[in-house]
Amino acid sequence: MNIKEYIESGILELYVAGVLSEKENEEVSTAIKEHLELKEEVEDIETAIIKLTAAVAPKDAQKLYDKIKANVLNEKETKVVSLPQKRINWAAYTGWAAAVILAGGLFYLSNQNNNLNYQLQSLDAKNAVLEAKIAEASQDLKKAEELVTLIRAQDITTINLGGQNVSPQSYAKVYWKKDQEVVYIDALGLPEPPEGKVYQVWSLTLDPLTPTSIGLLADFVNDENKVFELQNPNKSQAFGITLEPAGGSETPTMEQLYTLGIVQS
Repeated sequence: MNIKEYIESGILELYVAGVLSEKENEEVSTAIKEHLELKEEVEDIETAIIKLTAAVAPKDAQKLYDKIKANVLNEKETKVVSLPQKRINWAAYTGWAAAVILAGGLFYLSNQNNNLNYQLQSLDAKNAVLEAKIAEASQDLKKAEELVTLIRAQDITTINLGGQNVSPQSYAKVYWKKDQEVVYIDALGLPEPPEGKVYQVWSLTLDPLTPTSIGLLADFVNDENKVFELQNPNKSQAFGITLEPAGGSETPTMEQLYTLGIVQS
């Protein structure tokens, strides 16, 4: 074997980088074991790369070198005998080392790009949530404007419901649109119902006293406006609101009558 030509062929640099085929890797490994000059050259290549990479990351050159090889060049571990250093042929290794450093830089930029994409996706998600909240607020404003227009209409009958013995401080209002058989219950003056309980609205005739359920104030806690629309086809003379078990009752629990109001003629 012509040792000089073998060294100048560049195969040892490829061997150190771990990019040779399995067969080529075995051949070079055997040659290194048989020729001391090749072992020394391999050691020189390792040393040259470590020194060059130290210029990029002087605090931890060996770690950076190992990381670049592992992540970019798919390193295959090779046991190299440590021998005394000799003069390094910098010109022979500079281009190859620069390529390794460039590959490491590209790897870093790729990671940065992935992080940027993640941040952009997160920003898109936040924007989508904000847009949904704006749309919801806009819809709520529209409903509020419609309600204001409704309760100010001339054909609306307003009934004030005052607090009763169980809760004297409670109050509510009923806006009754008779021609459409609809009532709007403004229940802002009612306390939050206990867990497992629900407010039930009753249409009443007074002689004889006959209560008819017209519905529940469902999802009371989560309704911010506390305004509920219910159907009322009855010829009501009064309205009352009681606190009932979840799901409502067939007849009102009079001990839990929170508000009551009579329709004025």
